[in-house]
Amino acid sequence: MAAGKTAAAALDAWLVFEDEAGFSMTPPTARTWSPRGITPTIRVRGRSRRRVSIAALTCYKTGQRPRLIYRPRDDRTPSGRMSFAWTEYRDLLADAHQQLGGPLVVIWDNLNTHLTRGMRKYVAERDWLTVYQLPAYAPDLNPTEGIWSLLRRGSTANRIFTDPDHLINTLRTGLRRIQHRPHLIDGCLTATGLAPLSS
Repeated sequence: MAAGKTAAAALDAWLVFEDEAGFSMTPPTARTWSPRGITPTIRVRGRSRRRVSIAALTCYKTGQRPRLIYRPRDDRTPSGRMSFAWTEYRDLLADAHQQLGGPLVVIWDNLNTHLTRGMRKYVAERDWLTVYQLPAYAPDLNPTEGIWSLLRRGSTANRIFTDPDHLINTLRTGLRRIQHRPHLIDGCLTATGLAPLSS
């Protein structure tokens, strides 16, 4: 982690953390209000196997406001694949490089898709891209995990999703709200024990 932060400073680069999460039609439950003695009940319309995966980048650089860049992936795609392919991560990093306008130091976990030959070759051929792996079983070091927590405690909590499009639209709305609140993205970094870089 320290190596990534030092490299980002030396290269005048964005420090970028990546993570992915899945969301299903069954809503996460959170605390809510109800009349005393009456337990609130959430009725869900049957079980759905439909799932939406999201890959997100939390991006930090000294003197810049933090950024959140994300891509959803619906399992209704023609391939039927549930998780992101390495080419989709490649495209996400390329889009982030274009949006942020500078080199990236990416820190992510040891997901097998991150370690494919194609991804390693892509990273090696890009002078604007440096990648570090997080230690195994260390989600508490990744601020993007905090984004998922904000979504599950906020816009998706206690929500009845009528169909997959409703779920996708709710996730997009929640992520857009976070994008417009830089203090939340900074707070996710602070929760890892690292100081925000945007000040």
